[in-house]
Amino acid sequence: MGVQRSVVAVPARLESSRLPNKVLADIGGMPMLQRVLERCSQAHGPTAVVLCTDSDRLKEMAEGWGFPVLMTSASCSSGSERIASVADHLVAMAWDEQADRWDQQQQQQRLAMTAVINVQGDQPFLDSDVVTQMATEFGRLNPVPAVITPVYRLMAEKIHNPNVVKTLLAQDGRALYFSRSAIPHVRDVEPLDWHRHATYWGHVGMYGFRGDVLAGWADLPPSPLEDVERLEQLRLIEAGHTITTFTVAGSSLSVDTKEQLEEARKLC
Repeated sequence: MGVQRSVVAVPARLESSRLPNKVLADIGGMPMLQRVLERCSQAHGPTAVVLCTDSDRLKEMAEGWGFPVLMTSASCSSGSERIASVADHLVAMAWDEQADRWDQQQQQQRLAMTAVINVQGDQPFLDSDVVTQMATEFGRLNPVPAVITPVYRLMAEKIHNPNVVKTLLAQDGRALYFSRSAIPHVRDVEPLDWHRHATYWGHVGMYGFRGDVLAGWADLPPSPLEDVERLEQLRLIEAGHTITTFTVAGSSLSVDTKEQLEEARKLC
């Protein structure tokens, strides 16, 4: 059967703990969130680009920019949880249908045949081609992966930076683990020389979920690894889901701090 439709979901909130209201920060004369939504809309493949938020202010602004909005609970603890809470509606929008008109069998079929691409609202320089590639990967791979995410080869100076998320890959491209620490550890070698003995991969903060996997997010057991590393994708790994990766040229700047915001403004 395979994936036949895809939709982009952009979770966003105003109450960011490290940089409040960051999604409305001006970057090159445009709010950061608007930049993200418009870049997503330039991708080929997804049927729609949808903002998922608990903010009436963000809803009003996004609709003014021409984007549909799904309202979510303010209690969502992560972007994945936010879009998972409206998974049925996202899938329905991908098919231009009404979810409340499906029976249970139709609902499960639609979920399994749809990819939901999660793009964070704090990536103002997102490459729309990466979104296109993710939609293409879902349509190409058989069997259809549970989750797909892009990775990029890390430069030596970023390997030991805890703000850069690392991905440990198997030879077939499966993600074995995600960490803020450098993985793998190279025994009996000085850390500054580890890059000479192993390939290190960085993680681009974007996920593509098969619809039925995303809809089951709330049923995943608590993840101690997620709590320790503060990385939501570890919940999927601890639950036994396979995360497939594909390689892209580089990372996309995520704005989490004042320093990163200034860096983003200098790039415009």
